[in-house]
Amino acid sequence: MISPVRPLFRSRLLPAGRRWRLVVAAVAVLLLLAGANLVLKVGPVGTGLVAGPLVAGILVVVARRAGLSWDDLGLARRALRKGALWAGIAVVGVAATYAIGLVALPGIRALFLDARYHLDTGSALVTALVMIPVSTVLLEEVAFRGVLFGLLHRGKRLVWPFGVSSALFGLWHVLPAMPATRFDTIATVVAVTALLGLLLCELRRRSGSLLAAVAGHWAANGLGVLLAAALWQMQ
Repeated sequence: MISPVRPLFRSRLLPAGRRWRLVVAAVAVLLLLAGANLVLKVGPVGTGLVAGPLVAGILVVVARRAGLSWDDLGLARRALRKGALWAGIAVVGVAATYAIGLVALPGIRALFLDARYHLDTGSALVTALVMIPVSTVLLEEVAFRGVLFGLLHRGKRLVWPFGVSSALFGLWHVLPAMPATRFDTIATVVAVTALLGLLLCELRRRSGSLLAAVAGHWAANGLGVLLAAALWQMQ
């Protein structure tokens, strides 16, 4: 008697109910992020200090309701030690890159002289240590390297979590870049932030913790602000 042919990779397929929960969660996450992006764009200064943590919390609830574990989200306690190690490596790596860049490529100094960060020392510290981590880094890391990465990560294939979350991270920056009305400028911003997203995904993967990606993201932005303020003061 010939035994029935069993479909390949059945063990890798999720139950239909679970797949639908993940699809619904992904749609809800994208809608929440679209709304949050618009609010952050048109809202008054400081909106992110409230909206950032609030939306991040809602995203985590959505992901947990869809069945994602704390490991899936990069928020498991057992990964904190390794996450802290990679967080330190990320911060030192970004600082070294900035320092080497300024020494080896003197022309790069002009890129840091952004008028938005022509700040005194106190304002620069508040921006780097409060505004950026609370209103920007927290939401973006929970959304892209936490929730979306977890929703898309199935088995050992990393193309979807890396590629889709990083592409969406790049598109997330279209609205903030809109004042620069030139298409090539906006395209550059999207490409650079998508590339940064890939690097942050790798930190998340290697450490198993969102902490490493948070630290790398903060270092790229926060240290950049501190460096810009310092260069303005040296003018």
